[in-house]
Amino acid sequence: MMLPEGNQSIIPTFILLGFSEYPTLRVPLFLVFLSIYMVTTVGNLGMIIIIKINPKFHTVMYFFLSHLSFVDFCYSTVVTPKLLENLTVEDRTISFSGCIMQFCFACLFGVTETFMLAAMAYDRFVAVCNPLLYTTTMSQKLCTLLVAGSYSWGIVCSMTLTYFLLALSYCESSIINNFICDHSVIVSVSCSDPYISQMLCFIIAVFNEVSSLMIILMSYILIFITVMKMPSASGRRKTFSTCASHLTAITIFHGTILFLYCVPNPKTSWLTVKVASVFYTVVIPMLNPLIYSLRNKAVKDTFRRLVVAKLLCHL
Repeated sequence: MMLPEGNQSIIPTFILLGFSEYPTLRVPLFLVFLSIYMVTTVGNLGMIIIIKINPKFHTVMYFFLSHLSFVDFCYSTVVTPKLLENLTVEDRTISFSGCIMQFCFACLFGVTETFMLAAMAYDRFVAVCNPLLYTTTMSQKLCTLLVAGSYSWGIVCSMTLTYFLLALSYCESSIINNFICDHSVIVSVSCSDPYISQMLCFIIAVFNEVSSLMIILMSYILIFITVMKMPSASGRRKTFSTCASHLTAITIFHGTILFLYCVPNPKTSWLTVKVASVFYTVVIPMLNPLIYSLRNKAVKDTFRRLVVAKLLCHL
């Protein structure tokens, strides 16, 4: 990745402190994060395979879920391997291009997941509030456009913020008090005025959060109104049950984002920021396949059949 003209004489190198201030926790943290990453990989890739091989899951909801699983797997893979490496080696340096690339892809998949969850909320709204028109409304073309739009907007946000990060000047060596190259920590070690980059990041983050939450809230308000009008109590319970997994995923995802960016004074609360960042970048990608699979008997049955078939092949 090319540096702006003013930076070409100096190739910056960043040092990711991560959790180095807790040396006694390095081994336990490594084992915990390794276990989480393994569950994330198996869970998300397994979900994609299950959806692909079982015709019962060839529906709109699982079309979105397969892409959500792909995004979660990619997001975790961008962050976790470097985190694991820094817990096992003394040299915690990361090249400037490596740091920028990590931010670029993390931003892409983070924004994509934000709007993928909003698209899934709209799908649930149409399914509950307009069931007779569901097939025609949620056509294959519309679903493809919603997914493509989520990826495209993620790319636009990522490339825009990356461009303005590259326009800044950096010192030869800088310490990043985190385990991930987040926008806030990159601009904090800049040697030039990061005001434009910070404001742009703030505007994009607010727009993404407000617009996606508006879609989600409006969808579920209308769903709630429709469900409460149902005469059958069992019908209400069944409808709420179909939305419960998605609501859980949304609450965890957006709740963590709002907490992370509403910390009163991040400069004096780095441990809080790190813990929240771990949850947002490492734990949530593991939780989504568990949330959707544990509440779905068909998914669990398909998974068991896959495991049994694999075991029989090795006998």
